[in-house]
Amino acid sequence: MTTTRLTILAAALAALAVALAPVAAAKNGDGVRVRGDCTNASTAKLKLSREDGGRIEVEFEVDQNRNGVRWNVTLRRNDARVASTTATTRGPSGSFEVRRLIASGTATARITAVATRAGERCSARAAV
Repeated sequence: MTTTRLTILAAALAALAVALAPVAAAKNGDGVRVRGDCTNASTAKLKLSREDGGRIEVEFEVDQNRNGVRWNVTLRRNDARVASTTATTRGPSGSFEVRRLIASGTATARITAVATRAGERCSARAAV
């Protein structure tokens, strides 16, 4: 291969690696994990894994580093709301986790998780 082709190939592989960086295999190898975005200093992550019976386990965690803060949480599958709840950050880390088993619905399910509180919004999305 010429130097130009090698350079183009290396650039394409680097771009692909950057595009896939937020997605990693879950612990058991059959799911995905993504980092979410928050408008302030909190952090969020979303984990999805396929379960028996055509269901998806959804785990959405927000870490605010402050205890006792109430958040409103909504989970959507392919833009349809499948769960809506409140969660309160707890010690020792000042975080909460919402865990649900939902029907997969289709071959590819796009899951969106959103948590809001006064002055802040965290969201994450992934497909499984």
